[in-house]
Amino acid sequence: MNSEKIEIFDTTLRDGEQVPGCKLNTEQKLIIAERLDKLGIDIIEAGFPISSPGDFESVSEISKLVKNAKVCGLTRANKKDIDVAAEALKFAKRPRIHTGIGTSESHIRYKFNSTKEDILERAAEAVRYAKTYVEDVEFYAEDAGRTSNEYLAQVCEAVIKAGATVLNIPDTTGYCLPEEYGQKIKYLRENVKGIEKAVLSCHCHNDLGLATANSIAGVMNGARQIECTINGLGERAGNTALEEVVMILKQHKDLNLHTDVNSRMLNEMSLMVSDLMGMSVQPNKAIVGANAFAHSSGIHQDGVIKNRETYEIIDPEEVGVSTSSIILTARSGRSALAYRFKHIGYDVTKNELDYLYQEFLKVADLKKEIGNDDLSRIIETFNRKIG
Repeated sequence: MNSEKIEIFDTTLRDGEQVPGCKLNTEQKLIIAERLDKLGIDIIEAGFPISSPGDFESVSEISKLVKNAKVCGLTRANKKDIDVAAEALKFAKRPRIHTGIGTSESHIRYKFNSTKEDILERAAEAVRYAKTYVEDVEFYAEDAGRTSNEYLAQVCEAVIKAGATVLNIPDTTGYCLPEEYGQKIKYLRENVKGIEKAVLSCHCHNDLGLATANSIAGVMNGARQIECTINGLGERAGNTALEEVVMILKQHKDLNLHTDVNSRMLNEMSLMVSDLMGMSVQPNKAIVGANAFAHSSGIHQDGVIKNRETYEIIDPEEVGVSTSSIILTARSGRSALAYRFKHIGYDVTKNELDYLYQEFLKVADLKKEIGNDDLSRIIETFNRKIG
């Protein structure tokens, strides 16, 4: 079976930048956009042009810069937003307008004080109007995760008829369970007239820690685009992490799905975004965390030293990390200690190692982590005793 491509829609510069304290200037956004383009991203959501003059400028400048990816601007479902987005995107080689409106009972009643019929018409009208500017129009049904499948299908059918090329099905509040979200995508695939004319897209939030799982459930049920951010940045608990979905699809070849992302650039990309946004990546973050390929347990260390695949399902080099790390702590064993001694230039015999290990444990019980300087001191003390 031929592998099908999943398009990667990166919204680091729009949804990711909505994290408090992560505001970027245009120059910084251009640096990230250029790297995203080289990374192999299919669509870069460059910003929300009407939100501020700075965002308008950023979308416009990114449109001029990006060579390969589609450049997307977000709007609400009104003509002025769409006019401004179209103006900001006029230099893009492959522009996309991303427009939409809330569709859940909660949004219709409390946010818009409206009716289902009115929302249906406003959705279709926004797509029709955006279509007068660009061929590629994505529609988002905000809070689709809590929208009834039947009404969501009606909205999707209406916007496809109006010309939508992509249907974004956001789990805006991160509420859905993976099976539930996957079934929602499946329902739309099977019940929306004209669905073959549009691409279904997953846009999942991480409020319950399920954003990545939901996105994978979505593509397993027919979605062919995932909206995500570097390091999982985004509102509240964040968005689907780009590096996670890319590597899941790469590792699970049985899914017959792939992306065009150059995974060997992921670690570098993560560090760049972390530095420019001033947002540290948690050490235990999957794929790009500092501890993602670090081992401190003696049992794990022994296995990895003998064969990396015993405790690592990803070769670190596949994501741009040079090698696994053997971290020495009081939980480490003799094989890890011998490995680290050899790494800094000391070949020790088995008898020497037995003695050195006891000395190592004395130091390790006093410190969280043992470094190369500590090892050198242990060796020097040992040499003086036998010298």
